[in-house]
Formats: sequence, C-alpha cells, structure tokens
Amino acid sequence: MADAPIGHVRVSAADAFDFQSNVLAWALASAAMLLALVAPALWNGFPLIFPDTGGYLDGPILRTLGMGRSALYGLFLYTGVPFSFWPNVVLQSALIVWLIALTMCAHGLGDRPWRTLGIVAMLTVCTSLPWFSAQLMPDILFPAAVLALYLLSFHDKRLPRWERFLLAAVVGFAIASHMAAAGMCVGVTTVLWLSARFKPLALPKPRMWFAAGSVAAGIALCPISNLAITGNFAFTPGGSSFLFGRLIEDGIVARYLGEHCPDPSLRLCDFKVTLPDDTDGWLWDDDSPFRKLGGWKGLAAEERAITWATLEHYPLMHASTAVIAAATQFFTFQTEINVDDNAPTLNVFRFHFPKLFAELMRARQQAGGFDVEPLNYLHVPVAALSVMGLVLALLFRRRLKIAPKAAALCLVILLALAANAAICGVFAHPADRYQSRLVLLAPLAVAFLIVDWRRTSRAPLACVDLT
Repeated sequence: MADAPIGHVRVSAADAFDFQSNVLAWALASAAMLLALVAPALWNGFPLIFPDTGGYLDGPILRTLGMGRSALYGLFLYTGVPFSFWPNVVLQSALIVWLIALTMCAHGLGDRPWRTLGIVAMLTVCTSLPWFSAQLMPDILFPAAVLALYLLSFHDKRLPRWERFLLAAVVGFAIASHMAAAGMCVGVTTVLWLSARFKPLALPKPRMWFAAGSVAAGIALCPISNLAITGNFAFTPGGSSFLFGRLIEDGIVARYLGEHCPDPSLRLCDFKVTLPDDTDGWLWDDDSPFRKLGGWKGLAAEERAITWATLEHYPLMHASTAVIAAATQFFTFQTEINVDDNAPTLNVFRFHFPKLFAELMRARQQAGGFDVEPLNYLHVPVAALSVMGLVLALLFRRRLKIAPKAAALCLVILLALAANAAICGVFAHPADRYQSRLVLLAPLAVAFLIVDWRRTSRAPLACVDLT
C-alpha cells in the first residue's frame, strides 16, 4: 500500500468529535511548546542578544556587508524592530516546534500531541534549545536545516508539495544566514549521496535531488540577497580572516613571521612581538593589528598570502592543528550566554534604536546579569550520552531492531555534528556555541528511539483492519 502523505488524516463523520478534540489538544500543546521555547526571552524581559546581533542589524541599516554577518538574517531581525523583536523569537521557536512535530509524524509518532509536548519539554530543560530559539542570532537555523534536510532526503515521497518547498526554504534561509551552515549542509548531502552506494549501511535510499537543490538554492541566495539588501553581489566576507585567526591561535603565523621577518612586503612584521595569541583577540580587540591594518578589507590579501605560504612550509603542522581543532570542537558544546561583552550590540541599539535602548537595558541580561553555567551540569552529560547513544544505535542497529528511518536520523545528526565541528573548528576556532547549537538534536533522536522502542515492544503480534 502506498504511504499516505505526512500530516494527512482521514476523518469519518462518526469520528468528528474525536477529531475536534484532537485539534484542540494540538492547539494547546503547540501553544505550550511555543511558550517553553520563548521562556528564556520572557524571563529575561527582552529577546536574548549576542555581541554579533548588532553586526547583523548593521547590514540593512547601513547597507554594508559586515565580516561574517548575513544581510538576509539582518533584514529578518530588522522587520521585528517595531515590536521589540518579539516576532523574531516567536517565529524561530515556531519553526523548531513545527520541524520536531513533522519529524515525529514522519516516524509514526505524531498521533499524540502530549507526547510531542513531552519531548519538547525535555529538550527545553535538558538542552540549550530554548536559549538559541529565544536569541537574536541565526544559530537556531542550524538544527532547523538539519531536520529539514533529513525530511527532504528520507521522507520526500510522503511530504505534500507545499511542505517540501517550505522545508527547502528553511534550508535556503539557513545557508544564506550563515556560511558555516552552507558548509555543513554541503557536507551532509555529499556523504548521504555517497552512503546510498555503501550497501552494508542498510539504510533507506535517500532521495537527494530536492535536498541537494535546496542547498544549491541557499548558496545562490547568499550573494543575491546581499545584492538586494546592500548592493554588493558577494558572499558574506571575512572567511579568510576567521581562518587566519585560528592559525594565529595555533602558533602557525607566529612561526612564519619569526622565520621571515623583517620583510617589507609583510606589514605584520611590525606587530610580530605584540601579535595576539587567540582568535578572538585577533579579530575583535580594538588594539589588534587586524584592526589597525584595515580589518578584512585592508588585510585580506596579506592574510591569504601568509596562509598559502604556511601551507607550503608547514603542511604537517597545518594538518595536525586542523585535526585537533575539529576534534576539540566536536566535544566542545557547553551552553553559554554572553552577559558582559555585548558592547557592539548595545552601541547599535544606542545609535539606531534609541527608543528600544532603555527597554533593552532593563532586561536581566544587561541590568543584573545571570549565569547559565549551572545548566551545564545537566546539558553537557545529556548531550555527551546522547551522542554516544546515536553511535551505539548505528553500530548495533540490527541487534537493537532499530528501524531504518530511525537509523537514518541518527546518521544525519552525527554527520551534521562532524561537518559542523570540522568547519567551525578548522576555519574559525573551537567554541562552545558553535557545537551547542547543534548537539541538542542528539537528545531529540534518542528520545525518538526510546519512544519507538516502547511503542513496538508493546505492539500486538497481528493487526486487524476494522475498516
């Protein structure tokens, strides 16, 4: 029998009351899930901000491309200015709720709204999910893109056309909002395409055309949206500077300057002694040589020249530090919220949104501060155990009788975690935020495995069609 489209339910006249009750239950559960994911912003008194939030807003305001800042996501934030950005966090939270519910429906677990609410409640308490959905940053789009890619790859046949295009739009918007999402999505789709040719995996064959097309559309959308918003047909700039910062942090640049300075062609030779020893110091400190020499615009050519020269001179050092950075990033995923160093965003509000500035400063994040570090006593072990659970589920899927589609979800999440760790660790530097925004999917998949196991273990030996 052909699969019915996800979300399509046949209701007879005799079941009208049950149907109406189910709709009401879903409405109440959805409202509760949305409230749970917006809760940190409500508790804070204002959507959570990050030092980079102001940089995103600069794009549509000044019509300029900032280093590592998407103009498209900046425009998305800018539309929420009249309403103090509350529509932004509500939409981000609603997107995640919809994707979780749709994924559960694809696994045959979407018949009980309170079960979906229970899983979202678990993620709210045990992971960083609400802290990202309630934040004015594109980080929440990373897990959204992964779930959308999974649904497009393995459940394409059962999705109505409008859902396929909406999922493709999620992938495209995520990629255009952050270039790291582009690398992650390309990595996941590439490995999934190759995995279809590796029969020992015994996974459902992914349908990659629509998923790959959404990734390609997202990559094309990045320069097109930058052109429409800022007048610059270009990808988000500054990628070479982030990589150069990691090379500084790993000592590669210091070694090269030590061996080749003085050199009149290298302006950095003048700063050899005072060179920062970490990525953040290189990119963001006001006294950094990076700032003094013109930032990504003024130093890009020299950064690229030194990067290529160090690749030629120290290939083993490059390889070893890259592997260490990727591995470190994979296991670096504490939940963190910036409280003390949000000056760049505060300045944007002060100069461009003076009516919102007082409201922003009254929020807990600015007025009194708070510490989310205690949450990591729960978040970190839950994430680590969940990642381990995904690995074990794939290794012993036959013995554990794990359904192929559940194994496919585990694989997609692990691929996304690995790709994200490689991209962020190698081309930027290991930071908790880069992986914590994605590792929250591991407990979600483990919850699916547990619910599916409990359901199948209680299922009757035979089914009777009573229709």
